Amino acid sequence: MPAAVVEAGLADKSTVVILSDYNKGSLADVQTMIQLAKKAGAQVLVDPKGADFEKYRGATLLTPNLSEFEAVVGHCKSDQELVERAVKLIKQFDLQALLVTRSENGMVLVREGQAPFYLPTQAKEVYDVTGAGDTVISVLASSLAAGSSIEHACTLANAAAGVVVGKIGTSTVSTIELANAVYSQQEIGFGVLSEEQLKIAVKLAQHRGEKVVMTNGCFDLLHVGHILLFSSSKQLGDILIVAIDDDDSVKTLKGPGRPVLHSKERVRILSALDAVDYVVVFSSQELIKLIEIMRPDVLTKGSNYTSREVFGRERVEQLGGRVVLIPVSEDISSTRIINDIKSNI
Repeated sequence: MPAAVVEAGLADKSTVVILSDYNKGSLADVQTMIQLAKKAGAQVLVDPKGADFEKYRGATLLTPNLSEFEAVVGHCKSDQELVERAVKLIKQFDLQALLVTRSENGMVLVREGQAPFYLPTQAKEVYDVTGAGDTVISVLASSLAAGSSIEHACTLANAAAGVVVGKIGTSTVSTIELANAVYSQQEIGFGVLSEEQLKIAVKLAQHRGEKVVMTNGCFDLLHVGHILLFSSSKQLGDILIVAIDDDDSVKTLKGPGRPVLHSKERVRILSALDAVDYVVVFSSQELIKLIEIMRPDVLTKGSNYTSREVFGRERVEQLGGRVVLIPVSEDISSTRIINDIKSNI
């Protein structure tokens, strides 16, 4: 019996139960299942079917799509009307929340006494909506079971749905795809990456079979030598990530009065270059950690260094990468430019 299956599952101390109603008869005794789960202290998420929501009384959360929702409450002419009718359903059937999925209009989470939580769609292109509802409720459940807030769980579910509808047929969403969908929505501007975004960008590149090239430095006052370094580095692979020393590191490395340009300004300049794909700001003390995150196929430096002088070379090689010295033919440096300016004042 399905109810017995739910009871057996709860014996393993499950904290979240999914009841997905396909109207095939397996959830004929759904109310018993809900009560068993609630008695065990589990949250109950239901993907409903049909216009009879009475059988789902007492569930934690229902996830109807808009057509299923309107089949129960009637056509909603506005967001306000949708929210008002959702609150009435929550009261009527002793629910905690409703998550109404609305295709190209995203989702809305409704709870009594709280402002509605709107989530715009993240799908760039919709090829097939098959399985989108299953994706939403499974990601919701996984996130809630991991201790996430309902808002965070809905955000992840929305991102996951945006991934699967962009594929043909019934599809899964990998953790990498989900993370990329989430972080790609967090704009921090000018091509700069946080540590988490860097991990995702590198993993995606590696999954695509692309070579990751890394170069690092202060780049405090951009000059032609830097441009040649970047363009030559990009030719060695598919993705060029430029790691720049943060302001404290530049001051330590270069001395008083440096940096001339703060990290935000340097990021804006570097990310505007065609050869540069991503920029990450780091402390010089954490270069090895950065290398371990990126696992670059190639680490480049100017030929004014020797291979043995390249900090991090051993770790790059241990991880399967190599160090390439880019020929430097221009007798130019940021320090020389700064000194020339000072001498002419």
